[in-house]
Amino acid sequence: MAQEAQPHPLHSQSSDDRFRLLVESVQDYALIMLDPDGVITSWNSGAERIKGYTPDEIIGSHFSRFYPREDIVAQKPERELAEARAEGRAQDENWRLRKDGSRFWANVVITALRDPRTGELCGFGKVTRDLTERKLAEERLRQSEEQFRLLVAGVEEYAIFMLDTSGHVVTWNAGAEKAKGYTAREIIGQSFTRFYTAEEQARGKPFQLLEKARVEGHAREVGVRVRKDGTIFQADVLITAIHDSSGELRGFTKLTRDISDQIRSRDADTARFAAEKANQAKDEFLTVLSH
Repeated sequence: MAQEAQPHPLHSQSSDDRFRLLVESVQDYALIMLDPDGVITSWNSGAERIKGYTPDEIIGSHFSRFYPREDIVAQKPERELAEARAEGRAQDENWRLRKDGSRFWANVVITALRDPRTGELCGFGKVTRDLTERKLAEERLRQSEEQFRLLVAGVEEYAIFMLDTSGHVVTWNAGAEKAKGYTAREIIGQSFTRFYTAEEQARGKPFQLLEKARVEGHAREVGVRVRKDGTIFQADVLITAIHDSSGELRGFTKLTRDISDQIRSRDADTARFAAEKANQAKDEFLTVLSH
């Protein structure tokens, strides 16, 4: 007689048992249950991994023990339960405590659980995810960007600023103020075309340079630019297109260096060389005549 097939162990379990098994096995999320007063009644393996407590150590404790002292003083746990009770859920992203006292950056969602027949509050479901690595990466990026911003802001020999896609100024450093005469308050939000002569504006040159940068990635030029007081200066200009990760144009960076002194010095050197050659030719001519 053929042996009767035995049902798979999971198939023989009730849906409640399977769901409990699923919750208990999740490692990346702390999934816990609280009673209506905030006392912990269940604890999964993800909660143990993230927070460091075993079920025997934590079940029966109030969930407020995961909050830093400043949050306890501010009654944040109670306010979150009250919000979940009134609105159905409460969400927060902030520091929480592990068993060893160390902090981790947590995304927390607390959901009110109610009897579907009577609507009576049965307790709360609490889902916590450890986002410490993301938070630290964001902080490192923020500090890096802040250091770069301070570096750029303090540079005085170069005008370094950003334009939006339509050519309006969105940032302004000390070098830009020194070279062009405008303060950040005066120029941010204004079109960069005002740095060009009226003739170049009429020819559409500013936007031709933006279009070249958009198509080729950058545009470089040595030409005349206009200061706030109307005086002009010789400038070495580099415009670079900025794209996001999807390739969409986000704006332009513009680096301008006042090279008026270098040009004057070069012109002076050229004139001096020409004068020396002329004197040399004159001396040679006079020498020939004397013979």
